[in-house]
Amino acid sequence: MAGIYIHIPFCKQRCTYCDFYKEIVSAEQQTEEFVHALVKEMHLRKTYLNGEKITTIYFGGGTPSVLNFNQFKKIFENIYHIFSVDKNAEITMEANPDDLTVEYLSSLSPLPFNRLSIGIQSFNNHHLKFINRRHDARQAKEAVMNARKYGFNNISIDLIYGLPGQTLNDWKKQLEEAFTLHVEHISAYGLTYEEGTVLWQQRNNGLIRVTDDEVTLEMFDFMRLKMKENRFEAYEISNYAQPGFRSRHNSAYWQFIPYFGLGPSAHSFDGKSRQWNAASVKDYLKNIAENKVFFEKEIVTEQNFYNELIMVSLRTSEGIDLKMLKKKFGKEMYDYCLLNAENQIKSKNLVYNNDRLYFSNSGIHLANLVIMELMKTD
Repeated sequence: MAGIYIHIPFCKQRCTYCDFYKEIVSAEQQTEEFVHALVKEMHLRKTYLNGEKITTIYFGGGTPSVLNFNQFKKIFENIYHIFSVDKNAEITMEANPDDLTVEYLSSLSPLPFNRLSIGIQSFNNHHLKFINRRHDARQAKEAVMNARKYGFNNISIDLIYGLPGQTLNDWKKQLEEAFTLHVEHISAYGLTYEEGTVLWQQRNNGLIRVTDDEVTLEMFDFMRLKMKENRFEAYEISNYAQPGFRSRHNSAYWQFIPYFGLGPSAHSFDGKSRQWNAASVKDYLKNIAENKVFFEKEIVTEQNFYNELIMVSLRTSEGIDLKMLKKKFGKEMYDYCLLNAENQIKSKNLVYNNDRLYFSNSGIHLANLVIMELMKTD
């Protein structure tokens, strides 16, 4: 089995915290040219997955909801023509709330989308305006209600905590609003100041009041408590799902299942190597027009694979499957992992149980430090 990720690199405006590759879309002609190139890339690289059945398709961005019905239809027609797609495949589209009008959702209803990931980020209009989001709280709630009307029973929303000046009480209100929507999945991320973003510059110039780390930790702990009370399982540090509604696409990443990335800056993984396309729409269009795909590639060494497994697995609720680690890397690496974990187990940051290593409730606060300690550096 395998997945397909399609990067739609366009936004109508730029959020101050975002460092994903994207460009501001100015005309429909721009997206038409891009979709034509995307389809051509599919054909140029159709053997990448070696005929594996496609079990997840994910449209990310950028803002995929800038595309219209005919553009999506063209993409899907080619996906289903080139690849073998499982009849129960999870097919996700990321969307901005203000795009999810009744008219837009109605136009998409003939398409095979069965999961929506809505970038709400906050229900606080002040914070939304500050980080330059296009929508307001009313539109966020309407987007979910509209999606329900058009048959979506697998809806995820994104939230951000630790925003500049945000208090614990405000975060509590955000979660209360989220739970009233009765969505199946919530992704909640602590704000990070990515180098080069507007928010990063504002912080460096002393123009904003950064939320204290202690407050951010309180927000995280409160969120995990409330998620549990509302029947959301914390299956990954930033991801919470109602039973049966984990993101299958993201879970496949964490299980190192191969995936095929299309579009500028999109990453691919075939089980042995990773490659990523040039982060430029202009270069992307030029290369595709010349029947070539420009990408960088790296072979995943055993050490890198081990380190990635440690980092990714420890972020999940299941933790590290030590039997699988031993089978894949041998007894030496198995012993290395347990030796490096020994102090964290004694400190009760890690739990060692039934040949698995996973974070304790308190250890999760030190996730990055613990992960670094278990990695192999020589």
